Amino acid sequence: SPARTALAPRDTAARRKGKARRGRGKARNEGLLSKQKRSRRMKANDRERNRMHHLNSALDALRSVLPTFPDDAKLTKIETLRFAHNYIWALTQSLRLA
Repeated sequence: SPARTALAPRDTAARRKGKARRGRGKARNEGLLSKQKRSRRMKANDRERNRMHHLNSALDALRSVLPTFPDDAKLTKIETLRFAHNYIWALTQSLRLA
């Protein structure tokens, strides 16, 4: 038939093997997709929360070794990083001079 001859070679090969190509269609229902999205979002939120807890713990450990005046003043994150950078630079300079 003319319709058979118009088929692309791969479509004909797929039909011969009994594996006709199919469209994507709706493999899963909307509820399942919504549930998966929520689950992925919750896992991503947990990872981000853990990342921030680790970052804050590391900054607290860094604050504990930096000399601050007064002792009860808590530096912000950016202040902690800048102060640590400057402190390391100052220590390096004092070692070079010694």
